[in-house]
This record gives sequence, structure tokens and C-alpha cells, in this order.
Amino acid sequence: MLFQRIDSKGIQREIIDYLGIWAGVTLTALGLVWFLIPNKIAAGGVSGLAVVFYYSWGWPVAVTMLCFNVPLFLACLWVFGPRYGAKTLFGAGFISIMVDFWERVVRLVPLTRDPLLAALYGGVLAGIGMGLAFRFRGTTGGTDLAAQLINKYTGMSIGHALMVMDGIVIVLAGIVFGSTELALYAIMTIVITSKSIDMILEGLNYAKAAIIISERSDEIASKILKDLRRGATGLLGRGLYSGKDKQVILCVIARAEMIRLKELVKQIDPAAFVIITDAYEVLGEGFQE
Repeated sequence: MLFQRIDSKGIQREIIDYLGIWAGVTLTALGLVWFLIPNKIAAGGVSGLAVVFYYSWGWPVAVTMLCFNVPLFLACLWVFGPRYGAKTLFGAGFISIMVDFWERVVRLVPLTRDPLLAALYGGVLAGIGMGLAFRFRGTTGGTDLAAQLINKYTGMSIGHALMVMDGIVIVLAGIVFGSTELALYAIMTIVITSKSIDMILEGLNYAKAAIIISERSDEIASKILKDLRRGATGLLGRGLYSGKDKQVILCVIARAEMIRLKELVKQIDPAAFVIITDAYEVLGEGFQE
């Protein structure tokens, strides 16, 4: 029975993952078809190259993306082994299918011909889609795969490899289209896409983590427990300058509670040392289960 439950949960998780990747790929394809492709915004990556090839030689964007993604996937499968499995192939292949579906079957009309609006909304939509694919343990393929191959054989970090490849695509698009403005719009799209991916992966409703060092830590902890109704953890610390042992308070609060926490600490011990930082994901009682 135990193994049956594990298998059942595993299958359910796999189904959810594939549905999430499908939703992400669909949104990314919409961002391309509605905004980026019709406005000649080649925002790096395989999709950017496909836009350049489309306007240079008339090659369908979906076919060009597939022609790049399949060899990259096979190369990664050969080099890195079976960890590049079905989900990567599904995402990398399905994005071409969805771009072709929106373009040729549904025949979507571009929502705007203003390149600024296209760069903004195309970047947001593509970023949300890619973020969803990543969140459900998938990928949209493209330069993510190429960057890992470059990292393997040159030692260049994946981030730098992505930056170099996106830069080459943007420069190429600017030369082919004869427009510096389109290259600048493409850079803007990349930045917006990156921020949108972070938003999906990290969330908007992030909390605040507070570290409090005080001579009156017990009083402060008691107030946090009673007034804010938040948990607090006492950590053993030692001041290296003073040589004294101290209790360090660690607590996590909602953003709206940050001002109350600072006021509470100041009332008890104005000399307390307080560090407040963002906590993008908090799992546990009182937060996300």
C-alpha cells in the first residue's frame, strides 16, 4: 500500500508538472506571436534568431526554433546523460508547436504595432510563461541548453554564456534590421522577461526575515509572540568585539508587520541592532504550507 501511494503521488506530480509546462510554453508562444515577432523584436535566444531568419529569408519561426532546439537537446543528452529527459524535450518541442498553432491555425492578429508596448507586454508574457515552465521543472529549451554546453567545454559561467549569446543575437538583429532602436527594445524585453521570471519563481508576496541583537532579547521576543503573534527563535551568539555571549532573535514576518516590529524593538531597546531582509519564500505555519 505504501508503494502504491508513493507511485500515485508521483504520477499526480508528473501530470501537474506537464500541465504547468504546457501552460508556460503556451503563454511564451503567445508573447512571441502577439507582440515580439510582428514587431521585429529579437530578444535574444533561439526565438530571437528565429525572428531574424523569418524576416531575412521567410523561414517560419516555429520551424526554425525546432531546428535549433532538437540538435541542442540531443547534444545535451549526449554530453550530460539522461537527466535531460522528457520534460526538457516536451518544453523545447512544444513551444514550436504552439507558435505554429497560434500563427497558422488560430491566425492571431498582433495586439499592437507600437514597439515599446510590444517590448513591454511581450517581455512580461514570455517571462511569465518561462517562469511557469521553470517552476514545474521544465524548460523552453533554446540558449539555456547551449549555455550549459558552453559552460561544460569552456568553463564560462552559464549566466555569462547566456549574456554573450543574447548579445550576439541582438547585435545581429540590429544589423539585419538596420535599426538601433529595435536592438534597444530587444534589450528592454530581455530585462523585463528576466524580472517576470523572478516574479513567478520567487513570488510577489514575499515576507521579511528579521535578525535582532539586543541585551533585552527576552523582552523583545515576548512582545513579538504576544503583539505580533509571530514565532521567534533564539540563537546563541557571541560578540567578537565585546567577548560577551548574546541571544540573537530570528523571526519571519509579513511585509505589513515590518513597521510594527521596528517600533516594538525601538520602544524596548533603542540600541538594538536589527537586520531586516527579504524572504522570498517561507514554508511553514503562518505562511505557505
